Amino acid sequence: MTRKTYQSLRSARWFAPEDLRSVGHRSRAMQMGYGPEDWEGKPVIAIINTWSEAQPCHMHFRDRAEWVKRGILQAGGFPMELPALSLSETFMKPSTMLYRNLLAMETEEQLRSHPVDGVVLMGGCDKTTPALIMGATSMGLPFIFLPAGPMLRGNYAGQTLGSGTDMWKYWDERRAGTVSEEQWNGVESGIARSYGHCMTMGTASTMTAIAEAMGLSLPGASSIPAADANHQRMSAACGRRLVEMVWEDLTPDKIITPAAVANAATVAMATGCSTNAIIHLIAMARRANVPLDLDDLDQTGRTTPVLANVRPSGKGYLMEDFYYAGGLRALMKQLGDRLDGSAITVSGQPIGEGLDEVSVYNDDVIRPLSNPVYHEGSLAVLRGNLAPDGAVIKPAACDAKFYRHSGPALVADSYADMKAIIDDADYPMTPDTVLVLRNAGPQGGPGMPEWGMIPMPKALLKDGHRDMVRLSDARMSGTSYGACVLHVAPESFVGGPLALLQTGDIIDLDIPARSLNMRVPDDELARRRAAWVAPEPRYERGYGYVFSRHVEQADKGCDFDFLTSKFGRPVPEPEIN
Repeated sequence: MTRKTYQSLRSARWFAPEDLRSVGHRSRAMQMGYGPEDWEGKPVIAIINTWSEAQPCHMHFRDRAEWVKRGILQAGGFPMELPALSLSETFMKPSTMLYRNLLAMETEEQLRSHPVDGVVLMGGCDKTTPALIMGATSMGLPFIFLPAGPMLRGNYAGQTLGSGTDMWKYWDERRAGTVSEEQWNGVESGIARSYGHCMTMGTASTMTAIAEAMGLSLPGASSIPAADANHQRMSAACGRRLVEMVWEDLTPDKIITPAAVANAATVAMATGCSTNAIIHLIAMARRANVPLDLDDLDQTGRTTPVLANVRPSGKGYLMEDFYYAGGLRALMKQLGDRLDGSAITVSGQPIGEGLDEVSVYNDDVIRPLSNPVYHEGSLAVLRGNLAPDGAVIKPAACDAKFYRHSGPALVADSYADMKAIIDDADYPMTPDTVLVLRNAGPQGGPGMPEWGMIPMPKALLKDGHRDMVRLSDARMSGTSYGACVLHVAPESFVGGPLALLQTGDIIDLDIPARSLNMRVPDDELARRRAAWVAPEPRYERGYGYVFSRHVEQADKGCDFDFLTSKFGRPVPEPEIN
């Protein structure tokens, strides 16, 4: 491998020349206490840190950034920490999905505008992983993704609690009157016991697993719990390795190949992944100019069994158990030749290197192919006259009795309307009713909030029902479960067929046949289409204005149309004058 020289480094354009502008760069670096020995002959390594005091998943990142710097210095690099938008899933409204593309743009432009040669990306909470990777991929500098790691398992009254998943379960029981206020308070205070992202196989764990399976994290990095000392050592290792990646010129186009994307999709399905994975994986692949669509993911889902016995698709276990059982590398070993072991990772080695030496320490947590949690992959893509561009459901996390279901629609045009329905203990409905929420997609939400996990209505909870078919153009938390059809595309806000559905129309769901239809004649749909009036735009100014005019639909990954790899020529390097 031909190694780069110092003069060929990108940062040398800022620091090396003997001209007035470079004098300014060097003198201002010295203003901060640095000296020529800090940058001369060394690559400058950016650290994109999504720490904030509104981000519980990343509360340890202030410390971990120091470990990354330690690794960079150990390997002879010059660290430069750059803070970025935090995207706190907990606190940001209406949805972090509204701002995923903003973080992607910020990442790309931070790297383009500063004198850096490579970057360690620090993320983990749901949207930070895809956003950071999308931006860094578009920029094209060598990068490593450092996963935040899952929090420790929750606990209440001797029971193990999984973030999100058990909250939804106990909330239904609270509304049904079977859980007291004291018990509820105990669950609330015991479900999140440390820093780190959700410790179920929600969107956060799914996306960090995808990053590793795509070759963008150090081997085994995505499974380490945030509070484990191994996480600090891994952070330093990311810094050391990134310095070497810069000298090797190991750029993302050499890693994010069709084989790497296929590996990521297979691993995602085998983990029992979040439905959000479909949107983000498509968006990430498109940034790398790798073709990927819903049909590709559905085919992977049909042939890949769920091997990770982790909530919500699995029973009982959480990410801490997954790590002790061998972690993601152990799951990859179980997948065997379903993965392309030749795909190169940030380590510089093929992803299959050393897998034969990996041990599975608990084959109930990480199952073999002969004993899967679920015989097919986690997700299924549905199409029909209600979702011509596709919709998504998670069969592994819902009751099999809903795999084929027909029932009358009960339609709500907003979340407030839906909340009034589900909180009315006497609202007329039956277990066959299909609850429908619309105007909650990318533009309608705005930002496609996680409203698709519609709570069970009190009218059915009181009779002992705990699941029903729910349908929307929204997303749902990866920690959620139930017979929820999501991501209906095109969304209702832009005039998709969901906008034409009326309460009482019969909806036919057939998961084995991958179909989703409404029993409404074509001529009646045409009449409704003619009478449909487009809603007023959500935004008239600012970032929301840009978002609503350029965001693509769920089946395209919800990226901005002008940011995909096929839009225009690459952005040139900045002139230094």
